[in-house]
Amino acid sequence: MAGGRMKYRHLNRSSSHRQALLRNLVTSLFTYEHIATTWPKAKEAQRLAEKLITMGKKNTEASKRKAFEVFYRPHELVPKLFGPLRERYATRPGGYTRVLRIEPLKPDMAPSAILELVDGEKDIRFQMTALTLAKERREGREEPRMMTARNIEKVTRFRKDGKKALESLVGSFGGLEVKERDNSTNEEKRWGGRT
Repeated sequence: MAGGRMKYRHLNRSSSHRQALLRNLVTSLFTYEHIATTWPKAKEAQRLAEKLITMGKKNTEASKRKAFEVFYRPHELVPKLFGPLRERYATRPGGYTRVLRIEPLKPDMAPSAILELVDGEKDIRFQMTALTLAKERREGREEPRMMTARNIEKVTRFRKDGKKALESLVGSFGGLEVKERDNSTNEEKRWGGRT
């Protein structure tokens, strides 16, 4: 249709190749709970992952059959989807995944991103909020900054025992000291700063 709005990203692939790619990304996402890929692929995989978690919350035979069709390792992942993930997201109305933009590893690479399931053990925003809160407490602040308080509310709202888990993580970060990142290249390190 000329002038029609694009319904999804085609990712410069044929239909079968695109479906296989998305199935592979979603299988990896549900296996490891976070993956790193390019930003457009992450956004498309996010759409499929959100639909799968919604099907997992419905918990019908039809949704189980559909999930079996999507995953490449269905005997491992369908019980996980209809078990622990369904319980984790039972009270959450949506937004089960998060896409975080990251810098490409090489200068000529495509824009990269991390796609992750929220409220899990490997939730990056939860860990970064705990690290920021620990840093602010080391600086002697009684109350967190406004942005930190907003992030605390976001990451603990739907998580079971969220405040308690955040405080325990802040306690484990209490003794850590954040150092500035060294931006010198490996070539400079090897030759002692001489190029």
